[in-house]
Amino acid sequence: MDVVTRSMQERGLKNPRKTAIRVPAYSYIAAVFVGSFFASLLFYLEMERFGYAVFLVSWILFPSLALTDRIVFNGKRIYRSGLLPNTWAYLTGSRFWLKLKDIEQVETRILPTLKRGGKVFFKYDTSLRGKGVEFLFSSGGKEYRTFVRRIFPEIAEEVMDAGSIEVRDYVSDPKHTKKLAKSSNIPSADVLEHAFKGSALRQRRSRLTESTAASSDVAEKAVKLRELGNQLRLSGSLLQAMESFRRAARMQPENAWLLFDFARCIQSFAGSEGSHRLERKAAAMMRLAERRAGRDGKLLVRLGESYFQAGEWDRAGIAFKKAIDSVGEQFRSIRGMAEIALRDGKLAHVVHNFSAASRLAESPAARRWSKAEAEYFSRLSNDDEYMEMELGRVNLLDTLDRWKGITLRLCLI
Repeated sequence: MDVVTRSMQERGLKNPRKTAIRVPAYSYIAAVFVGSFFASLLFYLEMERFGYAVFLVSWILFPSLALTDRIVFNGKRIYRSGLLPNTWAYLTGSRFWLKLKDIEQVETRILPTLKRGGKVFFKYDTSLRGKGVEFLFSSGGKEYRTFVRRIFPEIAEEVMDAGSIEVRDYVSDPKHTKKLAKSSNIPSADVLEHAFKGSALRQRRSRLTESTAASSDVAEKAVKLRELGNQLRLSGSLLQAMESFRRAARMQPENAWLLFDFARCIQSFAGSEGSHRLERKAAAMMRLAERRAGRDGKLLVRLGESYFQAGEWDRAGIAFKKAIDSVGEQFRSIRGMAEIALRDGKLAHVVHNFSAASRLAESPAARRWSKAEAEYFSRLSNDDEYMEMELGRVNLLDTLDRWKGITLRLCLI
């Protein structure tokens, strides 16, 4: 028994491996608004007794259910503890739990929500899908970090998207990251506010070509600065992150992974500033990382995924093809080619690539997902009636999403 487990048991925690996170309350908030609307309608119709009942259910029962609805991982399975989802699963006979080995997709969207004092506050929306079950949870402090640190290292990397991999590798406590930045003599955001704009960025970029004495100490320091830069980037301290990457790049100007991370950081900063000039600089550094990637298939795939995310479809295809030429066909590179073919409307290529991906997948979950995708697009390609039905379904879902937003605005009014 390790020290952590023993100490947790001494504090009275029955299952030290159990961790939980609260489910986003969007559905419950919508239910509160709808209930409030009907309560107001009942009061208007002078049916006060029913109006009070609906009002109490809306403002007492629904918030209570939201507070107790959590996603729990007990060391073996992920499940929801809420009364409503469990009741619904029981009535419909559907699953409400998922083993880690059955997770087919992990996607994390990193969304900027607020900018204040040189710091950008990010929100992380993560979804876990597999065997018809989906779990959604969002960042909100220590609870999110604890949950992803517990489950992400145990999930196969090939089912995770780039955002989830970054969260797995670099998410950290902002206070701890701030202390590391201070110990590394990284200036505050106020000092760096104008350092990466205008002529200052050009001057700093020119110094990236300067090489320093190659030594084990310098290499180790560059690795630490790169890790610190990624931690600062995910915590929203973009200016300090770029300074950390800049110092590391001066020590290892030929390090393609370092240039890639630096470019990702500049992309995030450009998005927060709304600067097209910085976006072009980030794209230039991304291409520099691609040129220096050599035969690093893993980096080329990550570059392709970043290009695809940024809407540079041609560059994404080139990067995926380079990865295939360098290390042969692998699951992520072939999956990337399938996504590009799907965007181009080449269903035959989509089916071929997903079929190849299912053969190359190492985890059973990724194999099952890619095989299902191949079968789905094969049916779309061969059955015109089924394609029309699917197009109608997609259009209906888009319409419902738009009406959900309109309904929410009407309720707020």
